[in-house]
Amino acid sequence: MPALRRVFLPRPAETATRARRAACAAAAVAAAAALTAGCGVVPGTTGGSGDDPVTVMTWAPDGTRATNKPGMPAMAQAFARWVNANGGLDGHELRVITCNDRNDPVEAAGCAREAVKRKVAAVVGSYSQHGRAFMSPLEVAGIPYIGGYGLTDEEFASPLSYPVNGGQPALIAGNGRQLAGVCDRVSLVRPDTVAGDDLSKLLDSGLAQGHRRASADIRAPEDASDYTEEAEQALDRAAGGDRKGCVAAALGERTGTFFDSFRRTGDAHPAVRTASVLGSVDQSLINRSGGAEGPYEGAYVTGWYPAASDQRWGPMRDVIRKHAFGDNRVDPADAGVQTTWIAYTVLRQAVESLDGGEVTPRALRKALNQGLRVDTGGLTPTLSWRFEDMLAAGEYPRLVNAAVTFQVVRNGRLVVARESFVDVEKTLESAR
Repeated sequence: MPALRRVFLPRPAETATRARRAACAAAAVAAAAALTAGCGVVPGTTGGSGDDPVTVMTWAPDGTRATNKPGMPAMAQAFARWVNANGGLDGHELRVITCNDRNDPVEAAGCAREAVKRKVAAVVGSYSQHGRAFMSPLEVAGIPYIGGYGLTDEEFASPLSYPVNGGQPALIAGNGRQLAGVCDRVSLVRPDTVAGDDLSKLLDSGLAQGHRRASADIRAPEDASDYTEEAEQALDRAAGGDRKGCVAAALGERTGTFFDSFRRTGDAHPAVRTASVLGSVDQSLINRSGGAEGPYEGAYVTGWYPAASDQRWGPMRDVIRKHAFGDNRVDPADAGVQTTWIAYTVLRQAVESLDGGEVTPRALRKALNQGLRVDTGGLTPTLSWRFEDMLAAGEYPRLVNAAVTFQVVRNGRLVVARESFVDVEKTLESAR
């Protein structure tokens, strides 16, 4: 289990009017500097009731050779425009600062320090592989981390983290559960990174629940332009005899590159089924890859949320249509965009629960810790972060939502393979 750090909480926020005005002026000066350092601030289109603005940050990598998630900050900006056009967050204007962590621990730490400098109320709906780098500055300042993507141990260990899904662990464990019903042998192609090191044991835990053997663990560089060698290894380990073989890949943005190599290599091997997780495969990738004629037809895909075509995503789609202004970074089928929407839903309900009180990091933590129950419109189970709501998955003490969805690609479309959420709490507990 990751060790919990000692957390030093901040002093109470200055509430005098003169101090608030000074802080706003300082933030405006800092904004100009931040824009040249990879960060930007996009306030909403209108103010709230005249109360102090609520300033938050959303970060994600963009323009890198590995996984990029530009849609997450863009979704945060669209959410701000929407909420401000409708009176703000309980009368407060919402201001969103964005930052590019560039898939680099130094840059991730820099984003966190910028959040502290700008005195944000929370970091919301963000993506980073570098939990050790970004969580420490947030903990020292007492800033809550709401709705991270779920890639790092720190997101499920820090007392200042409020996850909205089961992260990568739940997806991979759920994928093992899904494949256990259809595969005799499985190869897992995953990143050769710290974040990727635990994936095989999580998949194997899911496979074991279906009395299947452990997977073949195929490590791969996360920024390669060709995966022929890894595809051949995966096929050699999964195919053979009369057994049903499956190749699962979870390489983030490079998953499409892997399956291009896989398609070129596969003709020389017995046929196998394919699998992945949301965030590595989505409807946009399936469309770009040939739809029903592409390599994903028949693939088993595990997600956190309902399929992108589900009517429960209607409110998010409406906001994107009206307030993203045609920004093609904001793909409603992208798991990062969906996670950001849910994270900001949490923020909105947390601010409303304060009943007009000052919105500070401490106030938000108190609301979240003392039993706020967040309704996400059926996109997740009801979310709550009291101690008694934490699930018993030993290595993930902050986990409150272990639900996943089973999906499959049919006729070029991601559709549900099972109507209800699947709880993988026991699967996570048994992963060693």
